Order: sequence, then C-alpha cells, then structure tokens
Amino acid sequence: MSASTTASISSLEAVFARQRSAFNEHPYPNAVERRVQLDRLIEAVLARQDAIAAALNQDFSGRCLAEVRYSEIFVSLQSLRHARRHVKQWMKPRRVPVGLALQMAKAWVMPQPLGVVGIVVPWNYPLFLTMGPIAGALAAGNRVMLKLSEFAPATSSALARLFAETFGADLVTAVEGDAEVAKAFVQLPFDHLLFTGSTTIGRQVMHAAADNLTPVTLELGGKSPVVLAPDAGFSQAAGSIAYAKFLNAGQTCIAPDYALVPANRLEEFVAILRAEIEKQYPGATGNRDYTSIINEKQYSRLQRYLEEAQAAGTRVIRIPEEGSPAPRRIPPTLVIDPPDHLRIMQEEIFGPILPVKPYHTLDEAIRYINARPRPLALYLYTRSSQVKDDVLQRTVSGGVSINETLLHIAVEDLPFGGVGPSGLGHYHGRAGFDTFSKLKPVFERRGLTPGALLRPPYGRLQDRVMRFLIRWSR
Repeated sequence: MSASTTASISSLEAVFARQRSAFNEHPYPNAVERRVQLDRLIEAVLARQDAIAAALNQDFSGRCLAEVRYSEIFVSLQSLRHARRHVKQWMKPRRVPVGLALQMAKAWVMPQPLGVVGIVVPWNYPLFLTMGPIAGALAAGNRVMLKLSEFAPATSSALARLFAETFGADLVTAVEGDAEVAKAFVQLPFDHLLFTGSTTIGRQVMHAAADNLTPVTLELGGKSPVVLAPDAGFSQAAGSIAYAKFLNAGQTCIAPDYALVPANRLEEFVAILRAEIEKQYPGATGNRDYTSIINEKQYSRLQRYLEEAQAAGTRVIRIPEEGSPAPRRIPPTLVIDPPDHLRIMQEEIFGPILPVKPYHTLDEAIRYINARPRPLALYLYTRSSQVKDDVLQRTVSGGVSINETLLHIAVEDLPFGGVGPSGLGHYHGRAGFDTFSKLKPVFERRGLTPGALLRPPYGRLQDRVMRFLIRWSR
C-alpha cells in the first residue's frame, strides 16, 4: 500500500501494523532525524502551495486566495518551522527536585515518542489542520496516519500526493475515503488519536477510541461569544469581528458565533459593523475575496437557519440585500436579537451569519455565557482591567482573545484546545509535542538514601527519623 491511497477498510490494519513494526525497530529518532522530517515537510508545502490553493478553490467552488495564503499556508509553515526550531530543546530531560527523604537521588521527566498517532483532518482548513497536528507528532518522534476529509476531495488528493512523495508509508500514511473508512480508522489501536470536527462526531470518536483505551485529543467547536463591554470601542472592534466572522465565510471553528452588545448601543453597533462588512467585502456574493460554502448540504442547513429566524419575526440583515450570488454564496448576515429557542442560537453556525444579542449589565452577559456549553473561544472588547479580570475569572472557555479575534490560535506557544463540549486536550508548540509524547517519570538512586533508614525491622531509630521528616520535610 502506498503512502497515499483511497483506503479499503481492510487495508487500514495492515498500514497500522507496518507503522507499529517500524516504530518498534526505531523507537527513539534523534533530534537531527526529526528536524530532517520537518524540513522535508516544509519544503513540500512550499513547493506545492499553488497546487494546494487551486485544490481548495476547486473544493469550495471559490476560496479566497489571500485567505488561503494566510490562514492555510503561512500558519502551516509557522507551525512546522516552530517545531523544527525547538524540537531539540523540547526533547531534553526535564529535571525535577526530590524531597528530603529522597536525597542522594535524582529524578527527571523523559519525553518519549508514543508510537503511532492517528489524526482526523476536517474540511474547513484541511492544510493547516493537517500540518499543525503533524508538526507536534513528528517533533515528538512518532509515526503518523492521517484520515483526510472526503468533503474536500481535491485538497485531500493533493495532500495525499504530497505525503506519498515526501515520506515512506511506514512514517506517514495519508488515507482518503468516506465515512465508513473514517469509522474504521478511529477504531484502530492508536497510541494517540486527534480528531477535529463537530461535537456530535467527537462523541462517537471518543466512544470508538475507548474500546482500545486510546487517549484522544478532541478539537471541537461550539458557540464562541463576543462580549462588547459597555466601554468597548466599536469602530476598532467591528474591524476584527467582521474579519474573524466572515473569513472563510464563517467556516472556522473559533469564529465568533454570537455577539453580546450593550442594549443601549445595539443599533450603533449594528450600523458600525454593517459599514465595516461593506468595506471589507463589497458586493460579497460576487466578490472573489469572499469564500463560498463548502457544499450543498451545509448551504441548505444555513438557509434553513435564516428561514426559521425570519418565520419567527426576527430582523435579518443581509449585506448586500440584493445581488447575483456565485454558487453557494450566502452574504454576510446579521440576525438581531433572535429568540434563544431558534436553531441559530442552539447549534454552532459554521457560516457567515452573526446573531447579535443585547444585554443590560455585564453580569447578565456573563450569566448568559455560563448558562451554555463552554465555548472553544471567547472574545472580549474592553478598555477596563477590572472588566477584563472579571470576565476571565468568571467564564471558562478553550481560549481567549482580548480586543482581538482569532489570533490566539496563531501564537505557537499558547496551547490550543477546548473544554467540555468544545474539546478535550491541547496541541500547538510545546503543548503539541507533550500531547504526542509519553512524559515518562524516571527516578535514579545514587548511593545511600535516608529512605534506607525506614526499612523494617522498625524501632526507635525509624520512629525518630519519621518524626523528623514529618516535621521538616518540604
């Protein structure tokens, strides 16, 4: 079986066995080997960036090239280069202190490769959400199997060719295939499995992995709020909110899913945000800088959200209101104060629709967030240190950006991950290296230790030593 293939279900176990055997033969690649692997992957992405961009454009029937260069190619290379630069340091043993009773000994943590890692790649950012995890997995010294998305077939094929031409199948294997292949893939006894996708599918993946006691990292989603505090500067906020929400037509796991705005400034915010959208995406539905919805299924789902909101009498603002859209284009859309029972307020939107909800006090806004499942991201706009501390301390989310959106994901040394329904575990930078490593604790005795005095037969000496340790040990 080649390093890239549309897999038959029966072939997956053979690929896994081959990688496991290769790992057993060479379980601890040195820093030079790991850097060479990362270098090869960096060069492969650089050489194929135009082909990958073209494949993405084909899959989406219109994917903005400028967005691809930043949100796919640049950030992928940043992850790979960061791992290459730091892998030698990350591999070093991490000394830990020993207590008084264990003197004349030393202890350390040894980062050790786990073995064979499985990565399930989604369709919305298929390059970045392949390269970000694999950077950590290869830096940690593992073999990797990838399940690429069937919903972005041209990009998956391009990535499969990239891996086939860059690595042997015993190091990295990229698998294409449908939902049945994905189901079989997550049932393999990986040493770690990372899944990026919906909360619903994440539950199924975790259940399948449990049969093998496979540890999982789940990068899910949910409804990430934007909180505009009473003192927020709306002009500054609107620019970054519009960018974050309508990048990739909202098909971003950490895109703002709804905005909480002071009730007495609601119309001011709507007007400023609308002007900002018109500035960034003039004539959006026919604008080449604006991305299409990935497929008809997702397009129809979003249209149903809007139809339900309109049927409930909710104000819906499309920007622009008129125009001849390109295939599967939904214009940037604001939904003003929708009732909470609507699906648009119950489910992750994953599209270019932003509900705007008014609140009367900051406490009310915080209670609103805390009454819902914990989100993957939270965004806060404020000039007040007190407000910042209050929101940070009283809400729980996967990550936070203050007076900005999205950009916490671009900081390689910030762990990225959700909490509860929005995810489990972290990766990026050293956090990713650690996720894909066994942080093995090691203790080494060096000569005699005070602990030897505590062995039986017990008597007065042991009693005195233990009393001393209980009183003074730190």
